[in-house]
Amino acid sequence: MASKNTPPSIQLPPIQLHEAATQKFLDWVAAFAHADDDFFHRARILATRLGAHYRPDGLTEIAFWLPDVVGPGRVSYLGWYNREEISQTQLAKSIYLEVLTPLDPLDFRAREQKIRFRRDRLPLHNQRDYFCGVFSGLRPGTREQAGSFYWVKYLDAQNQWQTVGDVVAYSLPYGVFAPAELYDIDSLQRQRADLDYFRQGQEADGDVVKVPTPRNILELHINTASPEGSLEGLTRIYQRIGEKIEAKIPLTPAEENYIGYDALQPLPIEPLVEYWDTGSTRPGFFRWDESADSDSEYVEVSLKKPDIQNWGYDIVMASSSATNPAVLGSLRPDELVDFIATLHNFPTGPIQIIYDIVYGHTDNQALALLNRHFLQGPNMYGQDVNHQDPIVRAILLEMQRRKLNTGADGIRVDGAQDFKFFNPRSGKVEFDDDYLQEMSNVLQEIDGNQRKMFAIFEDGRPWPQEGWEESSTYKDVIKLQPEVYQWGPLIFAHNTPSLNNFWDRKWGRMCEVIWEGSHWITGCANHDTVRRGTQIALEADINWNLGKTLPEILTTAYDNPATSMLVYGFSPGLPMDFLNSLMRSPWCFFRNTDDYYGLKVMSEEVGFLHWQIEPEMYEPDDAFPRIKQLGFTSFDDLRLFMTWLNKTIADMQDDYNLEVLAQLCQQFLAKKGADAEVSVKTLKHIARAYMEDCHDLCNVSHYESKLDPQQTAFNLALRRYRQDRPWLGENLMKPDCFDRISDGKQTIFYGLRSQPQDNDSGKTEKLAIAVHMVGEPTTLNLGELLSIDLSQWRLALATPDLAADSDNLDFSALTLRNSQGVLLEFVG
Repeated sequence: MASKNTPPSIQLPPIQLHEAATQKFLDWVAAFAHADDDFFHRARILATRLGAHYRPDGLTEIAFWLPDVVGPGRVSYLGWYNREEISQTQLAKSIYLEVLTPLDPLDFRAREQKIRFRRDRLPLHNQRDYFCGVFSGLRPGTREQAGSFYWVKYLDAQNQWQTVGDVVAYSLPYGVFAPAELYDIDSLQRQRADLDYFRQGQEADGDVVKVPTPRNILELHINTASPEGSLEGLTRIYQRIGEKIEAKIPLTPAEENYIGYDALQPLPIEPLVEYWDTGSTRPGFFRWDESADSDSEYVEVSLKKPDIQNWGYDIVMASSSATNPAVLGSLRPDELVDFIATLHNFPTGPIQIIYDIVYGHTDNQALALLNRHFLQGPNMYGQDVNHQDPIVRAILLEMQRRKLNTGADGIRVDGAQDFKFFNPRSGKVEFDDDYLQEMSNVLQEIDGNQRKMFAIFEDGRPWPQEGWEESSTYKDVIKLQPEVYQWGPLIFAHNTPSLNNFWDRKWGRMCEVIWEGSHWITGCANHDTVRRGTQIALEADINWNLGKTLPEILTTAYDNPATSMLVYGFSPGLPMDFLNSLMRSPWCFFRNTDDYYGLKVMSEEVGFLHWQIEPEMYEPDDAFPRIKQLGFTSFDDLRLFMTWLNKTIADMQDDYNLEVLAQLCQQFLAKKGADAEVSVKTLKHIARAYMEDCHDLCNVSHYESKLDPQQTAFNLALRRYRQDRPWLGENLMKPDCFDRISDGKQTIFYGLRSQPQDNDSGKTEKLAIAVHMVGEPTTLNLGELLSIDLSQWRLALATPDLAADSDNLDFSALTLRNSQGVLLEFVG
């Protein structure tokens, strides 16, 4: 609700355009806009000045790229034909910078609040498509105080006011549909606690340091990785673990799952889609009635703490330089820097942070946030990014640069095969490998120190062509960029170790990993593979040796001792684990931001109730509370409804319609004896309640007390074993060997490998492995199997149930069961 037009008790300094500084800024823009350098190079430099920058002299410079507002040789959105005929007076009436500065203290932790703001409308000057201004009086945001919020308003050709947000913002505490917050980024960087970390490797001014390759990675989802579900919650966990390590206090099994890693890779943390009610003009957590008080100098804004729940891949691309406020308990950019500094200063050595970049998953909501030049049409996720436009390309790289400057050490590019374009010279659709190279080359600069990031690409080309899983080499990017890493075939989405035939079906790929996988990301579990595991048909050939129930089978499949021993103790490449798998907590795709397709998303997660949830998990009052309030009081009722919903929506195919679905749902419930009226609104409530209940259930803190300390200790020992032997990341070479026993009853992998002789230690380590992957128990003579003299070998590691009786193991007659294995070391 808008407030009355009365002055506040707190007086703010006036905000004014600084004419001389603005002209100097425009002259700078003009110099680059008309330079002789190539257009893309100029766009890269201009992009660095876009957005809002609080300067050391107390002024704020602001620049927007608005090609749809004024365009040469065409009718602009302002209704004029010739840019040169537009006076600044005319512009000021039709386009302006709107600044909203809080007049009351803003509580960033409040769920909801109403805050008075002073509203200023300020002129912008333009140089071609760049609209600029340098202003005095804007308040910068800090850890303690809210800054001024800003966006651009302009009158379109239909005489309607449009809003343009800052696409390279530093702070968006109330979401991407709210105005951005001016933030004192330079002050934040000067005060960060890990400045010494960034000075390492800098021998002289101008040197660019290449971030070293980690030896293993932990992937995690910020909102489910701590009790608080925020970055500050994770910071507290790592601070507590660090303090216990320094004090030599034993860690809990749960705490062991967070350490022994050189790097953490959070699922994407950039701004996401927001819940957009059908019929509303826009979503948002920052609202006031603009129509009721369009001329008021003071407005009262309703603020809501963002409650977005998503695994992070439904981005809108706009303002990817900022952090998704839903992962910030404090809503301050400092929270991310504090987390990174805690990792960089960890007592056992720095832990790197790798950002997941997801431009290929740009949701349709981006259409309401970005000008038409950013997007080139629909794809299976939402919109294809127009990365061939040189200015768009430059802005994408600038968003990446600003995000990296928060302190990251690496990038992981999701869906690299999605960056394609039509090449008129060849007449073919080609992969934009030049852009992938440009992403790798973006430099970080903190405190004057430049670093080149460690880079990972997920690239399964020719995906999405049919049969891509078998035809993909998973090597296209690393052939062009030999220093980077690429997701390998076992870590990719279609990974179902719960099935009996999985390891035999993957045998060819396993051999590729062993002999050619030095630059592949290896491992078995990640955010995608575990979800794929829940989509296995119940009538499939399931490996019941892994457990007595489907949830037990799934958790054992993705936190498997034999697989972990193979990945960490023997296989080349760069291993990656998934925290939810290590914690043996449920995991699924949750999305509480979809008003229309939310029910369809819900229906596709029907397998979650079979593969992840035991019936007794549904019984406590704090489990699935929202969906229970809507009438699903028993687990069987919910599972029956979900099964019906999944089949019904699948039968609708392209005719998905909520009105029809509501009628069918009422008929279904009536047959079950329920007489409640079902409306579209009811269905939407069900979808959102289910998604939010699943999100809460997936928080790893709920399962800490159930962890097996032997399993967590074993996993940690494997990680440390790997860290102590960096040569394990290299490919096997002759006379190394890797083979299998596979006769339809069991599959056993075994092998022998030696450390390359050109190592610094002067010694050559040798390792032998035997792991039972699936099937019936088997007794082996490891000496005969591996052609080794067992008297010259000793046990290095054994899977937990074998380790409990390690003194009595007879390697000449060793019985291995499903998921068991041993790793031997040569002693001579």
